[in-house]
Amino acid sequence: MKMQRLVAIAALLYSAISWGLFWYPFRLLEGWGVGGLAAIFIAYLLPLLGIGWWYGKALWQVRRHWLWLTVLGFASGWSNVGYVLGVLEGEVMRVLLLFYLAPLWTVLLAWVFLRERLSTLGWWVIVLSLGGAMVMLWQPQAGLPLPANVAEWLGLSAGMTFALSVVAGRHLGDAVSDWVKTVAVWLGVAVLTGVGLLFYPQQITGMVYSWDAAWLLLGLAVAIALVTYAVQYGVARIPASQSSVIFLFELVVAAIAAYWLTHERMVLNEWIGAAMILTASLFSGRMQQD
Repeated sequence: MKMQRLVAIAALLYSAISWGLFWYPFRLLEGWGVGGLAAIFIAYLLPLLGIGWWYGKALWQVRRHWLWLTVLGFASGWSNVGYVLGVLEGEVMRVLLLFYLAPLWTVLLAWVFLRERLSTLGWWVIVLSLGGAMVMLWQPQAGLPLPANVAEWLGLSAGMTFALSVVAGRHLGDAVSDWVKTVAVWLGVAVLTGVGLLFYPQQITGMVYSWDAAWLLLGLAVAIALVTYAVQYGVARIPASQSSVIFLFELVVAAIAAYWLTHERMVLNEWIGAAMILTASLFSGRMQQD
């Protein structure tokens, strides 16, 4: 049991590290003429078409769980759509800050739907992790992290639905196989990004086709397929509030990757915020009441 828990934590860390790096191939694709929304649609559609059909029968067999599978799929879908559209339309740092309030929503949703209760240390871990995210992302000239326009509401709603997807995966637990939950996520993201493209058709009509972009999209699709499975494996076996803190490690990885890949220098507040998130992650295993 202890080994299974360690593997689940490792799966969540792997997912956080991967998402902390995914911005780079998306940036490359953007430069090659493939917009963010179109790239996400293709990256989720490919594994759905390549593997998802194999689990059609398995999805039918667990149809009694249709409500939470639907919640999982569409919450995952909107968290992707809202995040991408928010970043495209708004001030990136404010949208990110509102998105990364997700641990707070996870705690509240886990309390309502999963009956998870935080210990005193658990609340301090949440405060420390959210504080770390704010220290890394907040810019004084931008004002308080309250939604001021449509893009920022998109970022906030994306964080909320990301939290809901974590709680849904945890709620389904072992009653539904991790692969079936993974397919539900692929389907939800593909459907909602497809709808999003109806409002941003220029991302398809203006797409520039090249072999470099095609190969990168294929590699990204494989990576996202594996990461989606890792997330579902992890959240089914780890309390939702702990998972949400581990996912914040993505910010640390993204900042370090930006330094190495694009020579963007990490400033003092980013180092301090990263240290706060890392410290919170170390104590995240002791967040629950006995």
